[in-house]
Amino acid sequence: MKFYYYWLAVFVLVVDYATKKWVEHSLVLNETRSVIGDFFVITSIRNKGAAFSILQEQRLLFIGITLVVVIGIVWYTAKNRNSGKALLLSGLGLVLGGAVGNLVDRALYGQVVDFLQFTFGSYVFPVFNIADSGICVGVALILLDALLSSKKENGDSNSNGQESNGSENHQFIR
Repeated sequence: MKFYYYWLAVFVLVVDYATKKWVEHSLVLNETRSVIGDFFVITSIRNKGAAFSILQEQRLLFIGITLVVVIGIVWYTAKNRNSGKALLLSGLGLVLGGAVGNLVDRALYGQVVDFLQFTFGSYVFPVFNIADSGICVGVALILLDALLSSKKENGDSNSNGQESNGSENHQFIR
């Protein structure tokens, strides 16, 4: 499928938008609904900051940074579109969709709708949304691609096309 990475971005953007609208219309602010006991709940909150509610009330800063990131992702994706790196391009598409999803909320409403909440024992993970999930999964794919590419490059550069029995690189003291 041509330009699948942009379709991934659109998918994240649409699902993010639809779920945020569902939360806004189905729950009042700070209302919680259990999905899987106390482990997974839907909690309707609004975040005027960045990840995990840091830097509250910095709307213009976040809009500016996000615009730069979106432009950078589009440029980098176009530059690498023929690279055959499916992990990299998929990751960029997911990050792009998530970034645009949160950008739309910040630009239009000055805040982001967060609603996914997980609890692990006594630790309550900060509430997030689908856009945040797209960004995190996308970054993980980009890092995985970098790791696999680095491993492949290091493996190729060490062998120089020749087999090694491992003894050439060791010095023995007699």
